[in-house]
Amino acid sequence: MELTLIESFLPELILDYFDIVNLKKLGDLSTKQMIFEIHLDEKNCIHKEVNSNEYESKGFLPPSKVQDFPIRGKAVYLVIRRRRWRHKITLKEISNDISFIAKGVQLTEEISDFLKHTGRDPRRYDK
Repeated sequence: MELTLIESFLPELILDYFDIVNLKKLGDLSTKQMIFEIHLDEKNCIHKEVNSNEYESKGFLPPSKVQDFPIRGKAVYLVIRRRRWRHKITLKEISNDISFIAKGVQLTEEISDFLKHTGRDPRRYDK
């Protein structure tokens, strides 16, 4: 039930590519506020136009922590683990492009766009 409810708050399309593996309610020592961490693992399927029979899953890349819209006044962080695949013959590694995460910004594209339109771009406050 808890994970089903959380799915309603996640960025659109994210569950097409990721599974929720954990949900944590934590205290942030720097702000002395409670936060939510939603842990997501990429599903084991290659989304690129490659022959999936030529590649094998080789675990995950290091996790990325991305801030999303708050829920009930609590900060929400998505901890995302992307898969990596290795070509069986050439040993070249590939991973999927995640277009719904804004490049160079630790926010989902949706919240980044919202904040830009309100004039509250959070990068101004990060020092």
